[in-house]
Amino acid sequence: MYPNSAHENVMRRAAEVTPSMRYDGKENFKEWQNRARAKLAELLGMDKFVSCDLNVQIEYDRMEENFREIRFTFESEPGYHAPCHLLIPKNATGKLPVMIGLQGHSKGQHVSLGRTRFEGETITEGSRIRAFAVQSVQQGYAAVTLEMRGMGECGGDENGPRCGVHTLANLTVGRTTIGERVWDVSHLIDVLTTTFAEYIDESKIYCMGNSGGGTATFYAGCMEERLAAVMPSCSYSDYDDSIIAMAHCTCNFIPHIREYFNMGDLSGLIAPRKFVPVAGEWDRIFPLPGVKGQFEETKRIFAAAGVPDNCELIVGTLPKEYENDPYEGHRFYPEQAWPIFHKMVD
Repeated sequence: MYPNSAHENVMRRAAEVTPSMRYDGKENFKEWQNRARAKLAELLGMDKFVSCDLNVQIEYDRMEENFREIRFTFESEPGYHAPCHLLIPKNATGKLPVMIGLQGHSKGQHVSLGRTRFEGETITEGSRIRAFAVQSVQQGYAAVTLEMRGMGECGGDENGPRCGVHTLANLTVGRTTIGERVWDVSHLIDVLTTTFAEYIDESKIYCMGNSGGGTATFYAGCMEERLAAVMPSCSYSDYDDSIIAMAHCTCNFIPHIREYFNMGDLSGLIAPRKFVPVAGEWDRIFPLPGVKGQFEETKRIFAAAGVPDNCELIVGTLPKEYENDPYEGHRFYPEQAWPIFHKMVD
């Protein structure tokens, strides 16, 4: 960083700001949640989105080796059709818990399905780790993928996501890309509890994702109270150490957010539901010290909500040979995460 740089000055200024809507322990907790959720909705630009009929369209319904797969779209705003895949474990009976899996900055939701879509793509150990829908079925859940705006079929291409210009265009009219993604998750839940109600246990709707998918998972958990538990991976940290400190895709940014909240403050909107953040010991873009610092605030606020045991931080570890690898630490850790998630929700 250059001496006397503008970025360094902003970072210093941000570090001096105490979030104005941090829970002070004096106000009635539910009243604080209502105020804070309304402020977050305002910052996300949720009032700029337009509801419409869901217009669910099933494109195919077929059996795979280990699950039944239903490919469908729904209209979350007039003229915008979100593509999804619902996987129901083979031989499953009755209503099932369901995991919504959100891909981060990848080539699309097909990664969650453990598939390739573009020429030159291959199935690697890394892509298997990101196959959230496949993992969820293996864990006994129904699973649903949602293509997020700016990625895959909804704005990306064979080179990856294209969130940048889309996000900047949103900001000119008071919208945010994170807000769009939260909106789509909320309306996906509407679809699951209506069109697919015979398969879904409404009391056990969960959401997970890594990186940008984890970011959408976190904010969806803050806004959408029908999510019984959320497991955001490599996305929850101190704004000062992560989003403010270094280059990230523009889709991660919410104007004015740091004036009112840090991520630990916002996690209080998830209580009393279950919050299971996953962090990488050597994640370079969501550094662990910031994660741990914010999780101290999470623990304080969950205790204030009367549910101190409803949050647990998972720190994923890798062999020391990966310590200086700028990419490997920023990943999901299935072997460590799933057992703890089961313990929290079962």
